[in-house]
Amino acid sequence: MTLPDPSTFAAAWAAAWNARELDAVLALFHDDVVFSSPVAARVLPETGGTVRGKDELRHYWSTALPQVPDLHFTVERVFAGVSVIVVSYRNQRGDLVDEVLVLDDDGLVVEGHGTYLVDGAPAG
Repeated sequence: MTLPDPSTFAAAWAAAWNARELDAVLALFHDDVVFSSPVAARVLPETGGTVRGKDELRHYWSTALPQVPDLHFTVERVFAGVSVIVVSYRNQRGDLVDEVLVLDDDGLVVEGHGTYLVDGAPAG
């Protein structure tokens, strides 16, 4: 598998979020994506923190986004593995967050995990 350029991917990901362009963010994700986050557990408790499929991911993010009107991500570091990109960023509150993103052969995210420092509460 060939990953998309990790820095380019992370820049596009952050730009889409910062512009609040949900369709542009979702374009990076596979239709059958599985995404987990403690924020998803808080926003949509019925999911247990795991959303399945792009439609459910859209529902989660379209529910969460209005709750964070000042949302802004600043990419700090980008890591690449065999089929994984990790985007380490600071959110609008200055909290450090890592998104662990597993990509398929087409460069779309098939599995994602929002991870937060254990000594701080998950940021929205």
